[in-house]
Amino acid sequence: MFGKLIISADLKVLTGLHIGGSGGFSVIGAVDSPVVRDPRTGSPIIPGSSLKGKLRTLLVKSLSEREVPQDPSDDPEEVRRLFGSTGNNRVPPIMGRLQFVDAFMSNFDELDKIGVTEIKTENTINRRTGSSSNMRQIERVVSGAVFDVRIVYNVTNLDELVEHIENLARAIKLLQLDYLGGHGTRGSGRVSIENIQIKTYDCEIDEVLKNDVLGKLKEVESYGLLSV
Repeated sequence: MFGKLIISADLKVLTGLHIGGSGGFSVIGAVDSPVVRDPRTGSPIIPGSSLKGKLRTLLVKSLSEREVPQDPSDDPEEVRRLFGSTGNNRVPPIMGRLQFVDAFMSNFDELDKIGVTEIKTENTINRRTGSSSNMRQIERVVSGAVFDVRIVYNVTNLDELVEHIENLARAIKLLQLDYLGGHGTRGSGRVSIENIQIKTYDCEIDEVLKNDVLGKLKEVESYGLLSV
């Protein structure tokens, strides 16, 4: 059996979000760390690789009995089966079940009237003198921005589906209690996941199983730190 389960959701930015783009060609006076943007439209995006990497890291930390492995191929098997692994001399390669799509802003036109990003100035404080130095400007996507998230799960074995979705849901819950992007320990990157929907393509999943899967995913909605 081979088919696809398409998971869609809204990712809402609760505090300024910074996922860095290239600043190598910035003009003098530009921000030190701009956000990554779609080169065609200029709208900020969330790269699928950023979301995948964060979810994987959080899931590994929650499932690892000891320190987080340096080599992703040594991640717990549950993680490797979801996210994939190139393998090493200890474990064979595994093709991951999940595919992540770059997330585009769905309310860009609405927010563009006031600005879709903000500039946050940060500096270092000398503890002895109280003076500031090393000022830098960080660009952040503003609170209230909404991104369309699409995750594709490759269905190969229905017996594995519920377990895999439970682990994905666990990772999404942890994301909402953590942060996405950079500068999270200083308040940036809090997000919530809302309006989760699923569709199937080229596979037959009975309504009981489909509702079970959707229910497990719906449990993660608005699970974030700011909603507790």
